Amino acid sequence: MDRVPSLDEPLKKLLGAATAKVMAEHMDLHTVGDLLHHYPRRYAERGELTALADLPLDEHVTVVAQVADARVHTFNKGGRGKGQRLEVTVTDGSGRMQLVFFGRTVHFHQKELLPGRRAMFAGKVGVFNRKLQLAHPEYKLLDADSGTDTVKAFASELLPIYPACKQIESWTIEQSVAIALDSMAATGWEGLVDPLPPALREGRGLTDLADALTKIHRPRTKADIADARDRLKWDEAFVLQVALARRRHADTQLPAVARRPAPDGLLTAFDAKLPFTLTEGQRKVSQEIFDDLATEHPMHRLLQGEVGSGKTLVALRAMLAVVDAGGQAAMLAPTEVLAQQHHRSVTEMMGELAEGGMLGGAEHATKVVLLTGSMGTAARRQALLDLVSGEAGVVIGTHALIEDKVQFHDLGLVVVDEQHRFGVEQRDALRGKGRQPPHLLVMTATPIPRTVAMTVFGDLETSVLDQLPAGRSPIASHVVPAADKPHFLARAWERVREEVEAGHQAYVVCPRIGDEEDQKQKRKASPEDDAEKRPPLAVLDVAEQLRAGPLAGLRVEVLHGRMHPDDKDDVMRRFAAGQADVLVATTVIEVGVNVPNATAMVIMDADRFGVSQLHQLRGRVGRGSAPGLCLLVTEMPEASPARRRLGAVAATLDGFELSRIDLEQRREGDVLGQAQSGVRSSLRMLTVIEDEEVITAAREEATALVLADPDLTAHPELRTALDALLDKDREEYLDKG
Repeated sequence: MDRVPSLDEPLKKLLGAATAKVMAEHMDLHTVGDLLHHYPRRYAERGELTALADLPLDEHVTVVAQVADARVHTFNKGGRGKGQRLEVTVTDGSGRMQLVFFGRTVHFHQKELLPGRRAMFAGKVGVFNRKLQLAHPEYKLLDADSGTDTVKAFASELLPIYPACKQIESWTIEQSVAIALDSMAATGWEGLVDPLPPALREGRGLTDLADALTKIHRPRTKADIADARDRLKWDEAFVLQVALARRRHADTQLPAVARRPAPDGLLTAFDAKLPFTLTEGQRKVSQEIFDDLATEHPMHRLLQGEVGSGKTLVALRAMLAVVDAGGQAAMLAPTEVLAQQHHRSVTEMMGELAEGGMLGGAEHATKVVLLTGSMGTAARRQALLDLVSGEAGVVIGTHALIEDKVQFHDLGLVVVDEQHRFGVEQRDALRGKGRQPPHLLVMTATPIPRTVAMTVFGDLETSVLDQLPAGRSPIASHVVPAADKPHFLARAWERVREEVEAGHQAYVVCPRIGDEEDQKQKRKASPEDDAEKRPPLAVLDVAEQLRAGPLAGLRVEVLHGRMHPDDKDDVMRRFAAGQADVLVATTVIEVGVNVPNATAMVIMDADRFGVSQLHQLRGRVGRGSAPGLCLLVTEMPEASPARRRLGAVAATLDGFELSRIDLEQRREGDVLGQAQSGVRSSLRMLTVIEDEEVITAAREEATALVLADPDLTAHPELRTALDALLDKDREEYLDKG
């Protein structure tokens, strides 16, 4: 079939160049198919009003609301004369919200937005004087004045409200979708490819695709929306699970060297010198890994566990088992700080077992080398030589390990730390370094709910460490509302002093560095800006204020990502050795940094961090026998979603629970988009937390189908849908199956 299917038709043919350009640049919508798969976020009914209290801060929203009151205020423009501001209060019956307009259009809007009028308002949710507001929203009146068509549509139908942006409003998207639906219907939906096999669709009682797309955009009833959603969720879940099932199938076809540890070898010697016994969970997970390593096709396992559950130890034992079996093991870390930290803790844990070939090295010892981008030429040359000769059994490094010139003698295991920072491509590049594909162990410190693991890491088997080792201390977390209660912040610094006086250390984390580089980002606030627009607090500024003020007399050091690697390492070393009391840092300390004597952490502008990031950061304290303390400082008002999020973090130490909260508050697309490298379209309809049943069922159907027909020969429509989901360079890999 040479004709371009009508879903692939560029939007500019349908909507004209100007609208198509805005949709492409700001919404990433390029074809008729993209537009039809841009689903309404929700539907407004006649007489229904949005719950204004639940609006997400900093997001572009469309609300249907009624004007309660509109007033013009005059204000001084700081020596530039007087300005006028129109403040409109809109209500939804349960809550109120401010709209604000400045400048010459004030009186025009005042005439339009009369009390009692109802309209759709679109804009970005901000905060001013602790109240939610929309500044200069676009709006569309929904009164008798706005023309019979709008009134009729609003009176008789569910009104779709689309994810929109500043450049294009929900109602413009609705009109564009209507044109696309009409043009598809006129051709009898010619060229529409339905990815679901007919037997599956009929067996599960799902509507056909043309019907689902019509109902999702033009529902007559709520039942129409439910039908369409059921069908479109299945499309997303099934096509994604087929892609993952094909990856799993391809992997089972690959050969690998079975790696069984030698009895009484390096692993036995290492276990004998451990000063503690492994937890039940660590033993169980280690056994799962050893069983996988003993098979002749590559292990693909995800090791997830709470912050501090001992993942590194489990990974190290797997690496030593592979060295025992004559192979080499590589650990890939996301940052230089973390690679150096891992190298230091691994060599400390191994002691003389890490001194292979050196005087004083133990009988079963191997060499542990570090390889990062900023190493000096001589050290780098020696490390590369140790790898290619097989002298080094264990290598720890950053992306530098993936470079072409890095050669291994016999790479048997790759351990990737912090999965969400590595795409599928990097995993494959490192796997290509072995004579046969090495075994792969992926560690993540952000606990992932089961359904997410099944969707995002569906090509990996999963092991979970959910016990904390004995001797780890509980961490108390509290929200410090700096704007509402300034004395709470003063008390926070007193608590830091108390911890230091008791012989402990503390971290202070800030979202920004504060050097010349990011001074450029600072904007001068005008009276029309709201207070929330101030730049995030910066490490260099905060460190200076603390040294001069509440922490005067303490040894305050600074650490951030733009420092020279040697300086970073030097600061971390001094802090670990207890030569600094307080470390003011960016999130470079988020993962892997291990200083058991650090018991307190103050996170400034905590609302600027994500839930899992806060959980990660908090895991840096309470690593020794003394209890940990984490203070989340924020200026956000009590009723804001940001405060609710911080409250949730303070209320639980369960990372799995927090990752659920995190996902419920964000659109999963962010999560899946990052991790499913190579998958072009994030999920639009499927919500991985709520749709566990669909995902599980789709996984079973996909696995059975791929087992029976790995090349999808009998399912050309499904192949076409897969091609649309996957980037071209990723297809190659999946097609190896």
